[in-house]
Amino acid sequence: MNNVRANVQALQGIKVLELGQLIAGPFAGKTLADFGADVIKVEPPGVGDPLRKWRMLRGGTSVWWEVQSRNKRSVALDLRTPEGQEAVRALLKEADVVIENFKPGTMEAWGLGWDALHALNPRLIMLRISGYGQTGPYRHKPGFGVLGEAMGGLRHLTGEPGRVPVRCGVSLGDSLSAMHGALGVMLALYHRDARGGEGQVIDVALYESVFNMMESLVPEFDAFGAVRERSGSALPGIAPTNAYRCADGGYALIAGNGDSIFKRLMLAIGRSDLEQDAALAQNDGRVARVQEIDAAIEAWTLTKTLDEVLSVLDAARVPAGKVYTVQDIVNDPQYLAREMLVEQRTADGARIKVPGIVPKLSATPGRFSFPAPLLGEHNAALTGAAGWPVRTATEAKHV
Repeated sequence: MNNVRANVQALQGIKVLELGQLIAGPFAGKTLADFGADVIKVEPPGVGDPLRKWRMLRGGTSVWWEVQSRNKRSVALDLRTPEGQEAVRALLKEADVVIENFKPGTMEAWGLGWDALHALNPRLIMLRISGYGQTGPYRHKPGFGVLGEAMGGLRHLTGEPGRVPVRCGVSLGDSLSAMHGALGVMLALYHRDARGGEGQVIDVALYESVFNMMESLVPEFDAFGAVRERSGSALPGIAPTNAYRCADGGYALIAGNGDSIFKRLMLAIGRSDLEQDAALAQNDGRVARVQEIDAAIEAWTLTKTLDEVLSVLDAARVPAGKVYTVQDIVNDPQYLAREMLVEQRTADGARIKVPGIVPKLSATPGRFSFPAPLLGEHNAALTGAAGWPVRTATEAKHV
């Protein structure tokens, strides 16, 4: 990342009201806040966003909260009451974006549906994230990321052949929906500000965000009736790419599926016969003999430690790596060099390492301006004040 911090951030001046809870909506808000948007998070009085108590707590607060809510301000309002709804309307009169991830119909029941908000502020952009979208026969069903991952096709493909389908170890469906939502916000802002348009609704469904990542799943079924199944660490139809056991019990991830890469890989493992085999020159030929190729690669990796395998393949310019644990991540020089591990201060003055900011912009990079807020920390500054006051930066040290 460019070490010179820009004075102006890409989204400086954009005002966002975040009404959602837990992961999908707040992750979208975090993404916008990292690049300068002024994000006001509305939380239920007394308890706040449930994420404050999810997973591991330090000093009574989730350390996940410190990541998800950095660069945001907090207002405690009860959206079920007329007073809370009126306070939200007052904030939305000057907002650019509102984010919500409630079950469809909830905002309408509070008098905060799209028609009402658009009449209040025609420039407002509304990001709506839900399990199944705002329309369709499933729209009123409750949906979490795990269900979106299953309906989107991902769960069926995840795991070992013949074994129970497993979930990814993180809430991928929610995060993918948040990223699609943040992209939608940027497209809507461009339409409004560069094209002279008005605000609009961005309708993001968890299952559709996952489904959008499913590559050739549908055309393969349509053209050939093929139902892709679980394949463990291999990638069906692309060869060779797999996890190969090493002498010390580790696994080397090797992607030798490019035509020229395959030749270099075969030479590196001492299989010039396969390197010269014309039938293996392209991917379709290799897929037909993938078991033979995988066996040849693993016969070689089993004679070496993981580090030895990676050293040889690095020298041969063959893409290879290992399976990282979080301990590997926090000690890795590449992560450190690209500021993907940063230390930020929490609201109580402690410090904690958190993931850095992605993507990396050369002229207007994202940055940490202040820590995740205390519940209702900014009520006095925002409710009853005219306009959105300028925020105060809190120190954030990059390691």
